[in-house]
Amino acid sequence: MSLLTGFLVLIVSITALLIAYLTKQFQEENLIYSNQNQMTKTNSKTKTIEKEKVVAETLNGRLAMIGLMAAIGAYLTTGQIIPGFV
Repeated sequence: MSLLTGFLVLIVSITALLIAYLTKQFQEENLIYSNQNQMTKTNSKTKTIEKEKVVAETLNGRLAMIGLMAAIGAYLTTGQIIPGFV
């Protein structure tokens, strides 16, 4: 196994651990948010839609940050945004 392959395996492992941690954290935040924002006298479907929007935007932002870090890491290590793609 070459040095670059070992490095890439390390980066993928760290990313997988980070995603697992963020998913757990995200679930806890979602639970806290849903407990704090108990709406009264409103349609329950509206509450579900609003909660889903918050969840989707938070997850989208976190994944975008991970993607940006991956692109910077790929550029620094290989000189290409998508390694192997000309």
